[in-house]
Amino acid sequence: MRKRIFSTLALAGAVLVSLSAAPPAHYQLKQKFTLGGVGGWDYLTFDPVGKRLFISRATRVMVVDPYKGFVAVEIPDTPGVHGIALAQELGKGFTSNGRDNTVSVFDLKTLRQTSKIKIEGENPDAILYDPSSKRVFTFNGRSKNATVIDAVSEEVVGAIPLEGKPEFAAADGQGMVYVNIEDKNELQSIDARKAAVVNTWPLTGCEEPSGLAMDPKHRRLFAGCHNKVMAIVNADTGKVVATVPIGSGVDANEFDPGTDLVFSSNGDGTLTVVHEDSPDKYTVEENAQTQRFARTMALDTTNHDVYLVAAEIEELPPAAGEQRPRRTMKPGTFTLLVMSRK
Repeated sequence: MRKRIFSTLALAGAVLVSLSAAPPAHYQLKQKFTLGGVGGWDYLTFDPVGKRLFISRATRVMVVDPYKGFVAVEIPDTPGVHGIALAQELGKGFTSNGRDNTVSVFDLKTLRQTSKIKIEGENPDAILYDPSSKRVFTFNGRSKNATVIDAVSEEVVGAIPLEGKPEFAAADGQGMVYVNIEDKNELQSIDARKAAVVNTWPLTGCEEPSGLAMDPKHRRLFAGCHNKVMAIVNADTGKVVATVPIGSGVDANEFDPGTDLVFSSNGDGTLTVVHEDSPDKYTVEENAQTQRFARTMALDTTNHDVYLVAAEIEELPPAAGEQRPRRTMKPGTFTLLVMSRK
């Protein structure tokens, strides 16, 4: 009888340990706002100072109040816009306009365009501001290089040849910039002041890297890969220290220093949430449900919310000679999703 009681207690204890060790679900849909409007979309950028969300929309940038869910204003004349970079100390914003190979400059107070910079690179996609060098970098997909712009004078000061097609980039705040090379499964590091590539590293186990985020404190980079893994990279050595599974169709990654969480927004309608247990150990906490095609995101570090956008997409049979289905957005369905921590 005594042995049975001890066995029962031991079993109960094991159950309690098992329950306490189970990773909790962290994120759920808090709000959903229909923004509407025509045109596709790409990157999102959150402004923690102005409490605004910038959304690229084909020929313009939507400036949205993400707390109340309305479009405050639109910044026009950004043909083929991909990304938005903010230079808070200069009071400037910059957009990469892929269709006419330009960078638009706008005032962060008035949200009006103040100038447009012509670059020699073709199809500028990702754009990044490095506060250490006060330079803006555009990563040009078609010409496979990066354009360097002095953010103060707004003049092009250099071009950096890259190994292949650049995708997304991240900066460490100390003068180093990192960029994924999508078609070579590589990561390149750039000295921002010298405007030169320092290292080229293979992303072992990663195919077609897309999104890129960074934990500058622990010097770790988080690359979203299209073979459904996130590669965690030592930013000083280029070594892949860990990989974790994510959803399919990743296009963006974010890191929250306040919670030590890494996010992957996936086109399959999931938000993969990964916990940084230590610089070289990571645990997938959940794949929160979002909406199909919600593949780009921005992080609000003030309240830890994640913002995504999506729309209802109608798929038609492929055109003659094509393999991919034709996709069109249903009118009026463009939506902002607010994912909040439970």
